[in-house]
Amino acid sequence: MHCPSCSTDNPRGAKFCNECAAPLPLHCPSCGTENPAGAKFCNECATLLSDKSKVKSQNAKGKNQLQLPASYTPAHLAERIQAEREAMEARGVTDGERKSITALFVDIKGSTDLIADLDPEEARAILDPTLQLMMDAVHRYEGYVAQALGDGIFALFGAPIAHEDHPQRALYAALLMQEESRKRAEQWRREKGINVQLRVGVNTGEVVLRSIRKDDLHTDYVPVGQSTNLASRMESLATPGSILVSEQTHKLTEGYFEFKALGQAQVKGFAEPLNIYEVVGVGPLRTRLQLSVRRGLARFVGRQQEMVQLQNALESSKAGHGQIVGVMGEPGVGKSRLFYELVGAYNHTSLQTHGCMVLETFSVSHGKVYPYLPLIDLLKNYFQLTNQDDERRRREKITGKVLTLDRSLEDTLPYLFFLLGIAEATSPLQQMDPQIRRKRILEAIKRLLLRESLNQPLIIIFEDLHWLDAETQAFLQLLSQSVVTARILLLV
Repeated sequence: MHCPSCSTDNPRGAKFCNECAAPLPLHCPSCGTENPAGAKFCNECATLLSDKSKVKSQNAKGKNQLQLPASYTPAHLAERIQAEREAMEARGVTDGERKSITALFVDIKGSTDLIADLDPEEARAILDPTLQLMMDAVHRYEGYVAQALGDGIFALFGAPIAHEDHPQRALYAALLMQEESRKRAEQWRREKGINVQLRVGVNTGEVVLRSIRKDDLHTDYVPVGQSTNLASRMESLATPGSILVSEQTHKLTEGYFEFKALGQAQVKGFAEPLNIYEVVGVGPLRTRLQLSVRRGLARFVGRQQEMVQLQNALESSKAGHGQIVGVMGEPGVGKSRLFYELVGAYNHTSLQTHGCMVLETFSVSHGKVYPYLPLIDLLKNYFQLTNQDDERRRREKITGKVLTLDRSLEDTLPYLFFLLGIAEATSPLQQMDPQIRRKRILEAIKRLLLRESLNQPLIIIFEDLHWLDAETQAFLQLLSQSVVTARILLLV
């Protein structure tokens, strides 16, 4: 080990020079890259280099928190990772497979200073739940926590569990962990006078997935270029409570999320300044078709027979003979475009002129682990709830619309509030049997839509049923039993 200060040769593995005590560069045990003294992660492959996090975790908690993935990965995700390992073995992969991924780094800003005056048990009561909410957010969107440290985690989306929408999943997870951490931080500010804030960095790139160990789920991978390193740099640049992403991630998720452009920044390890963006929140778009509409659609050609069938179904529904129309086909053949053209054709002369209300909702690839997600979106559209509405405003909108529609629906309000996340903590629904609560929630939504259909015909669109969660599927079955005598056109 050659000292950069005095040129003395030192034994391999030495951290300080034997001659001048200067810190020595660190060589990555995975890829061999030389890193500056004090580096926490390898500049090339993001492998953990420093033992400082380990010591800090041991001091605060009395045990080493550098756990192996098998110890914290949920069983259903572990099964899928093992299935990918077996598939790689079956394919005879020896040199690894190139995967498109989104890397996410998150930590507690200034964690050492935060817990400096706390005893080990108090520190543990803060670090443990914070680290857990980080991992829970990643696992909720089926990401892989590659490393869990004392004050943060490093996660991959897109490998070893492949997902086409891995950039969106990473940002949904980042927003969720920030939201959950803010709730806990408010409590800790009141009780302990400390301010716990997370900073998150995200980048999309590629890695070569070499192997997955069977016993502990450890994944051996090599970044292509600066894919993981740039995510770590984004985290370092992020202010507490924020999420920073690279230009590549921004390009892939623009429209699905709202961003604030922060301009260019000189990033360590990169010769030229890079454009960086802060994630502000979820954007208005949910599907590829919506993104295509924003960019401009190609001219709609053909499908005249299908369009005539849809229009006839709509006319029958308006006359009080409800219809259910299912459109089936391979991905990409234009199922969503058909629905868009039906609604869009009426939009040219205003759907309100034709006396129709359109309620559209979507299932998403991560939606199966999020009960009621399409129904929540449907109700937000119906009540015209926005992200800018506070809880009081949302309650007013829901109450006003329901009671104006029909005062006999007043008993549905507690269930609607509960589903939309604005019920009081002391609400009796919290202690209600889950199956009874589920049944009453679905019944409340059905009653609401059926009553609305007496005022005006409804076109209700459910997209991407193959990602439907069990609760929304149960609602569709319930609603379908009453459609025939209602002015409802249900498109699935």
